[in-house]
Amino acid sequence: MIKNRTYLSLPTLLVVLFSSQIFAQQEEGSKAVLSSSSLQLEWKKSKNGWQLQQLGIKQAGKWTKLPGPSGEYTVLYSPSKPDSVPAPVLDEQGKEVMIPEPQYRYILPPWKQAILPVAMNKAGEATRFFPDLLKKQKGILQFSQELKEAVVTATWKMDPQFSGDIVVDMTLTARKDGYFSIASPSLAIVDPEELDWAMVPGHFQGKTIEKDFVKAFGYGQGIPALPVVTRERTASTLSPLVSTKKGITMAVIPEPGTSRDPWEYDHSTQNTWQLGLSVMNREAQLTPVAWHPVLGEKGSYLKTGEAVHFSFRYTIKADDWFAVYKHAANDIYRLSDFLKLKQTKQSLTNRILRLHQYVIDDSSSKWRTEQYKGLTIGAQDYRGGVYGGEGDAIKNADYGAMWMLARITNDSVLQKTRLPFARNFKLAQQDKDPGFFHGAAAGQYYLPGSKRFTEEWGPYVEPIGTTYYVLMDAGNILLFHPTDTAIRNEVRAAADRLLAWMGADGQWQLAWDHATQQPLFNDLQDLRPTFYGLVIAYKLLGDKKYLQAAIKGAQWYISNAVNKGQFTGVCGDTRFAPDFATGQSAQALLDLYDITKDPKHLQAAIATAKLYTTSVYTHPIPSTAPKMVRGVSRQDWEISQAGLSFEHGGSFGSATLRGPILLASHAGMFVRMYSLTKDSIFLTMARAAALGRDAFVDSATSVASYYWDVMNRGAGPYPHHAWWQIGWITDYLLSEAKLRSNGKLEFPRGWITPKVGPHQSYGFRPGNIYGAKAELLLRDGMLQNASPYLDYFGAISREEKKLFLLLLNNDDETLHPTIQIDYSKILDNKILQPNKVQLITTDGRRTALSGTNHWNLNIPAYGLQVIEIHFE
Repeated sequence: MIKNRTYLSLPTLLVVLFSSQIFAQQEEGSKAVLSSSSLQLEWKKSKNGWQLQQLGIKQAGKWTKLPGPSGEYTVLYSPSKPDSVPAPVLDEQGKEVMIPEPQYRYILPPWKQAILPVAMNKAGEATRFFPDLLKKQKGILQFSQELKEAVVTATWKMDPQFSGDIVVDMTLTARKDGYFSIASPSLAIVDPEELDWAMVPGHFQGKTIEKDFVKAFGYGQGIPALPVVTRERTASTLSPLVSTKKGITMAVIPEPGTSRDPWEYDHSTQNTWQLGLSVMNREAQLTPVAWHPVLGEKGSYLKTGEAVHFSFRYTIKADDWFAVYKHAANDIYRLSDFLKLKQTKQSLTNRILRLHQYVIDDSSSKWRTEQYKGLTIGAQDYRGGVYGGEGDAIKNADYGAMWMLARITNDSVLQKTRLPFARNFKLAQQDKDPGFFHGAAAGQYYLPGSKRFTEEWGPYVEPIGTTYYVLMDAGNILLFHPTDTAIRNEVRAAADRLLAWMGADGQWQLAWDHATQQPLFNDLQDLRPTFYGLVIAYKLLGDKKYLQAAIKGAQWYISNAVNKGQFTGVCGDTRFAPDFATGQSAQALLDLYDITKDPKHLQAAIATAKLYTTSVYTHPIPSTAPKMVRGVSRQDWEISQAGLSFEHGGSFGSATLRGPILLASHAGMFVRMYSLTKDSIFLTMARAAALGRDAFVDSATSVASYYWDVMNRGAGPYPHHAWWQIGWITDYLLSEAKLRSNGKLEFPRGWITPKVGPHQSYGFRPGNIYGAKAELLLRDGMLQNASPYLDYFGAISREEKKLFLLLLNNDDETLHPTIQIDYSKILDNKILQPNKVQLITTDGRRTALSGTNHWNLNIPAYGLQVIEIHFE
């Protein structure tokens, strides 16, 4: 059932046609105006119809006229369903481009969809017009036009709530059977020379029009030179926008409910296409455009007399892209609604404790040991595709989380049966042979059948692989064991390899062919945080040559990636489509800033984080509507995409088919960004990703599913993902604790984990809790009867004989938990004897707390309280 379709009888249709005469009689001269405190729009009637002649905006207290006012309408019509044969992609010389190559089986289907005639804006017959007729009412302008295929009416009015918004309601009534599509009228045309920024969030962005079609439309690096129509399935926020060099941004924001619902009722409808988005009109002129319905797709076929409706708003601000983008996400699509609706059944702390049991169980975690060159190496089964594998690949995920959990739980299973063999895996993973690859990571995966390490999707070596699988991983080990000489030597050899491979300008090749030692993927640049490996090397080894090289690499990255909004990903199976490495870059730049205190590193970190927010879905608006998920009744908010990030979006990323992911590695970094910027979108996105996602968590193991589309199926073929989940949850909770304590509760952060995002490790050194040095700890059973909204950690200062309980209310209402501590769980074979208990409030005040092991508390919404227990 198509809810936005209306059927008009023939008599009603005649009334609609006749009403055009009434409109004509009610015209008042040849001028029409709409205005608010910040906008002025003026139309004039000419022989071509009603054309927008002036578009004024108040900027710095003065009125500024935007060049290129238009107001031209476009309607598409096709008597039959549009062609479904992909268009060939040609380079500048007219030669067909064969990318992606056939081995990239995951991205070929969505890429073929992305170059169909409808998506390339070549389907259907286009009718462009300025409407003939106008009816004026109080604050409302109603334009209309009779075409041979349809009657089009459009009502324009200013939004009384948002002075920079114009609300438009359009109706198309068919005069012929066939397929129709309505474009939002071209409000104003921006000269390419005046372009400062353009974006379809989640698809592409940039300062310039890019003639390399694959680079622009495939990788989101620049604005496609063709007027492509993108799909809402990977448009993170429904607000195509264009900014000018004069500091004015225009966007089109479709009315909520226009786009597809990714799970309409009992199955995934992620691929339904109801809304098209572009930053060019059909004539390839720069202006934000939305299309609805999409030609040939749901709701576009009309019989004579049937009607389709399309509502949207224009937002015009004297501000940058980020301000307009946030308006769409926060004000129109109400991003925070998820947090208002969400309910939690399991605390994040409880998830960590349950995941701990999962990873120490050999069966559930798929832990294996193998013999390799005299070493016993250990890792987990990986049942996804790996180049050259026979279903036998093994890998480890998050070394920082492994060593962290072993330390804060004091778990002997981890310490004796996991860490020694994971360490050996890391030593074996580095290329030790003299020559071109000495010191580099030999590959993410080990194949026991052929007894070799390999990359995921080909026989190549990436410099960022050395940053990831040597410097980040071995670097995290070294934080916990600084006297481990073998690991220290591994870090130095890897850093020297990165130095040798770095170009004179500070960039690296994306990959080197293992056999020929020649660069691969020459159509791509290494727009990834490879420089971060040298940041780690400097901090661990102290040699300034690594810092100097890190600064040079970061400067190249800032100039070529951050400033241009161009990024490359780290997932080989999607041919390096932009992904969570962009989020890592923000944290990498923050870590470099901590060393250099150079403001350009901080500014670049914030700019990158802003761009990474466009990897987070902000639609549809969550609700309590009933849904069925494989026989289980759910409310819509429980399975909402809003607030979740995608692995990679764009034209051929995994989100095209699978939706976002549940691995919220960015949550802690976004909390840190909120601390720096005080911009609420970061905190809202962090909490929306982290909290209330129980519907995706396996009740037996507490392992969350990876991809949204599988809903709740646990680890699936990725048992190692449990470590990433332990890592990001810990990073998020401790980042919240620092934020809520105004920095008075802080634990040192280690290095970013490889691949999935910017979360960092903890527990290798004591932290500071309101002036006391204390070691992080977490023990199963240490607190009983905790609310699912209460997250917690412990910390102990043996020198000062103090135990701390760090308590976070992760709900938007005051929490009244009753908690009880079991002192026998804190230290092995020793029961603490408390003699004084104090409550530390957020501002650091201490008050006596009655009782020694049982308390009734009141913790404000999203608040923090700390219990300080003095013991003998």
